[in-house]
Amino acid sequence: MIIGPLVTILLRKTSTRKVMTAGIVLQTSGLIAASFSTKIWHLFLAQGVCFGLGMGFLYTGSAGVISQWFAKRRSVATGITAAGSGIGGLIFSLSIRAMISSMGRAWAFRIVACVTLVNNAICTFLTRDRNKHVNPNQRAFDLGLLRRYEFLLVLSWGFFSMLGYVVILFSLPDFARSRGFSAVQGSILSALLNLSMAFGRPLVGLASDQYGRINISMAMTLVTGLSCLAFWLPAEHFGLAVFFALVNGAVCGTFWTTIAPVWFVPLM
Repeated sequence: MIIGPLVTILLRKTSTRKVMTAGIVLQTSGLIAASFSTKIWHLFLAQGVCFGLGMGFLYTGSAGVISQWFAKRRSVATGITAAGSGIGGLIFSLSIRAMISSMGRAWAFRIVACVTLVNNAICTFLTRDRNKHVNPNQRAFDLGLLRRYEFLLVLSWGFFSMLGYVVILFSLPDFARSRGFSAVQGSILSALLNLSMAFGRPLVGLASDQYGRINISMAMTLVTGLSCLAFWLPAEHFGLAVFFALVNGAVCGTFWTTIAPVWFVPLM
């Protein structure tokens, strides 16, 4: 995501579609290169750097498009969009485990590369922004924002929210193995977490439009933290781990649902 400022400059100088296309090339190349990796540093460069840059291009390039089309129900629209990652996570959590078992790691990488290439190409082709109409202020850096306390508060919330979100999303299968659960059970936990995200994010968006975006953002962030203390840490049995995945999955992605609407408020 550190590529964000450069992507913002490219958005201003080119177009959303061209930036997203560059992201597709980087992402697909990273996955294909990772399939031929034989050492850990190969993965650092391929899946870490190259794939990561591709994700930065794709996400930063498209993050503001949905908000441009909605004056009302903006959080619901963003939540529905964010729910897509939950559906994708559900499918990949279960299917990749099966692909690795039956075809090996290399072909699992290549199949994922093909699937994401096709889906992202279709989405990029269909994406329409309203940059010419809304004329967004696309600056790579605006140091003046650092003098605004409301901006610093939103930035701090995003930093700590994402710190916890990434830990939960990517360590749940490893946590399952540390508790003595099988690799299949770890995949199930990850799948259930993503399934809950798919249903939870639109509902969080609906609630934030109804009761206030900042109010819901604070409340759901609090619930996320409390659920980790109450359910995750003491989860010695698979049933409690499943319960945690369902509860936490519904609220841990609140950042992605509300960040664009919340960001829009203090910067008006």
